Amino acid sequence: MTDVDPAIARRMWQLLEPYHAVVYFSPEVADAMRAIGLKGFWMGYFAGRSAPLGPVGPEVVTALFFGFHPAMVARALPDAWTFVSPAEVLAARRTAVGTALRRLIDDEDAVAEAATLARRATEGCDVAGRPLFAAHGALPWPDDPYLVLWHAATLLREHRGDGHVISLAAEGLDGCSAHVAAVEAGGIPRGALQPSRGWTDEDWDAARQRLWGVDLADLRMRIEIRTDRLAVGPWSRLGMPGTERLAALMAPLAERVMAAGLVPVPNPIGLPWPPTPLAS
Repeated sequence: MTDVDPAIARRMWQLLEPYHAVVYFSPEVADAMRAIGLKGFWMGYFAGRSAPLGPVGPEVVTALFFGFHPAMVARALPDAWTFVSPAEVLAARRTAVGTALRRLIDDEDAVAEAATLARRATEGCDVAGRPLFAAHGALPWPDDPYLVLWHAATLLREHRGDGHVISLAAEGLDGCSAHVAAVEAGGIPRGALQPSRGWTDEDWDAARQRLWGVDLADLRMRIEIRTDRLAVGPWSRLGMPGTERLAALMAPLAERVMAAGLVPVPNPIGLPWPPTPLAS
């Protein structure tokens, strides 16, 4: 239990996510994945994000990533591990994202201070029920402040993401129906989500039938409230002065990423931009 307003957790995700999301949208990372032998964007995505778990197969990744069609994951894994090892993926990914971040952001002092605060927020968080957070948290910390901040942002978003999966499962949703519920409740356009998650129109229609009679606006509110509540731990540990300072540092850094047009809006991550204002 914590006295941190759950809305703070949502605000911090919105400010940190652009910095993390460079890994999905930058040409440097895409080029690096091709250079080590991975075939296509999605093989690089699934291999890169799951690499801290070791050479896992599609069943594990489908379970942990939650929202992807199993066949989409199976087209990438385990084939990726025949081309490259998880350690090689992780090394190439970090090097490339560091290059991309330095191209986008030229503010060593702000990045270094934000890195210290964001890292502190990750320390001591319980890993129970947080498999992706735990796996990424077991990786060694980099030395470069740009990458320290990126690794911390990655940990914080996977911590929140693991909690979001808990929230979706608690409501009895499967991967496709979770997306349908988000779209139908006005959270994100269908065209920004369905194609990137591998669900066919037939899958989508079947999921809509499973949700027949459900108050989707109320369902989405419950999911988001629970997700926010499960994400307050890092900010309780950092404390409000540190959290507010990190927010102030991250706002212009995130704006630089978004102003570069690297992360599309709307996007399949569900990241709104500009960030949702805190209620007064």
